[in-house]
Amino acid sequence: MKLRKTAAVAAMAAALALTATACGGKEGSAGDAGKAPGGKDAPAAPKYTVAKDAKVDGSPAFKAAKTRGKLVIGAKADQPYLGFEDQATKKRSGFDIEIATMIAADLGFSPEQIEWKTVNSDLRETTIAQGQVDYYVGTYSINDKRKKQVGFAGPYYKAGADLLVRKDENSITGKEAVKGKKVCSIKGSTPLQEIKKPEYGAEVVELGKYSDCVQQLLSKQVDAVTTDDSILKGYAAQNPTNLKVVGKPFTTELYGIGVSKDDKALRTAINDSITKHVKDGTYKKIYDSTLGLSGSTYAEPPAVENY
Repeated sequence: MKLRKTAAVAAMAAALALTATACGGKEGSAGDAGKAPGGKDAPAAPKYTVAKDAKVDGSPAFKAAKTRGKLVIGAKADQPYLGFEDQATKKRSGFDIEIATMIAADLGFSPEQIEWKTVNSDLRETTIAQGQVDYYVGTYSINDKRKKQVGFAGPYYKAGADLLVRKDENSITGKEAVKGKKVCSIKGSTPLQEIKKPEYGAEVVELGKYSDCVQQLLSKQVDAVTTDDSILKGYAAQNPTNLKVVGKPFTTELYGIGVSKDDKALRTAINDSITKHVKDGTYKKIYDSTLGLSGSTYAEPPAVENY
């Protein structure tokens, strides 16, 4: 039994190591979420009608995308059920991937006209500000510090920081139990700044990717991983034998879509797309076919903020 468990952990670590090497800039398309936990088939993601003659007057990013004939969208590649890239097929799947593809259709771009670019959390502001992506969708929390560098459409989802531990871990039951424990989070994330606060008393380990933190958790180099509960539930659902989420969310994270700071026209167009598809039920269908499979309970998204 012990040998089997060790093998399972090693196999998962190897898989995550492959995920950690994911690179961006490849052609991608919206895919299904694969198999749900428990072996049930995932509900199919909705189909998106590509708008004809879409216009976003005054948007430099939209004009550039039309000229090149494709959208460049920033995303994550190592977040199961949210933003994930299959290393064998290079196919992207997850909630954020579907949201990004839905918006692209309203802007007049088909899945075949999307180029996905994987962007690490600590490089998001630079990547957006330098125009390396037209917009970014990847568990990107809106805050005032980031608003000084980039613009945000949305919010389109509400999350909160939580803790991921090994299945046999019983001493960590929530945020109040991490004193003296090694807790991993990623550079550039708001949960990292939160867990660094003296009140938690944690020994913080900073890494570049979520998958790196999870790999260290599985190999017992750290005691817990902290980031948004939506992300952690995805990892726990992907590997329920060895991982679990504990406690209750202890922050509020509103996910936004990053755009160039001065591109108000594109920001408004994306907000219109989100609002439209929340009302017509497309948003919930996306949720049910992706993030809902991780065990997250559906809730109506917060209203978008036009500023």
